[in-house]
Amino acid sequence: MSQSPLLVVGSVAYDDIQTPVADRKDLLGGSATYFSLAASHLAQTLRLVGVVGRDFGSNDRKLFDERGIDTTGLVTDESGDTFRWGGRYHANMNDRSTLYTALNVFEKFKPKLPAAYVDSPWVFLGNIDPNLQSDVLDQMEQASFVALDTMNFWIEGKRAALLQALKRVHAIVINDEEGQLLTGESDWLPMARGVRALGPKTVIIKRGKDGSILFHNDEMIQIPAYPVKQVVDPTGAGDTFAGGFMATLASSGDITAQSLRHAVMMGTVLASFCVEGFGVERILSVQSTDIEQRAAQLGQQMEPPQWTNP
Repeated sequence: MSQSPLLVVGSVAYDDIQTPVADRKDLLGGSATYFSLAASHLAQTLRLVGVVGRDFGSNDRKLFDERGIDTTGLVTDESGDTFRWGGRYHANMNDRSTLYTALNVFEKFKPKLPAAYVDSPWVFLGNIDPNLQSDVLDQMEQASFVALDTMNFWIEGKRAALLQALKRVHAIVINDEEGQLLTGESDWLPMARGVRALGPKTVIIKRGKDGSILFHNDEMIQIPAYPVKQVVDPTGAGDTFAGGFMATLASSGDITAQSLRHAVMMGTVLASFCVEGFGVERILSVQSTDIEQRAAQLGQQMEPPQWTNP
């Protein structure tokens, strides 16, 4: 594996989750948490930037250290508690209701990169205010590959700032609904063209049980979802996907249609494990042989790239 550092900037949180399976409280969560713990299976040098509060457990911080994640950039704000979120999933596990959101110290989060982080060649900007995403890029030296995540709240509420951030990144990971909000297009091919026109030349559109579609240069590649027997908790699946995707690229040091295709496949595999347990439990328990086995199975289902000239 390459030692090329991978940086993630995002949230570290505690979640209360209700599903048809069970209810769980005080689960370690947040976009940067899922991302980095998933990425730790595939990359050797991980850097995390985020904020936690006075209530953040020492064992939870130790968990990052045990996975080889550099938490120099994870600051503790003693003025309040860690970001907390509560959600309830409905019977189909696709729909959920937010029970509460308590931003706490995350509301004042202003990412400050440690000096050792500014040269990170691989960067993932988690789902945070697009102004903050741009602030992170302002602090960095030229990165080899920057990917960005966003959501409806930012697309609708801070569109101008998001469009500025999109001009500065290489890739974006979105779902169908977010793509439609960004472009006004409902069909994925014109949607991908519209997103690419905004800046990122690599576009990944997540389609839930229908897998995902990768657009890069003149190629469109469809990656099926891995069939999971029972979904226990879907929380963090998207961030886990992103962690697997970026870690695979950082480990290979390569940005081609073939390497991106493999990276999306590995992200899909790790996300399939994530949903099999509550919170990050399954991500922590999965073994490298399990990941390799599912990757081989998924690879057999994948179709060859298609020429689309998007």
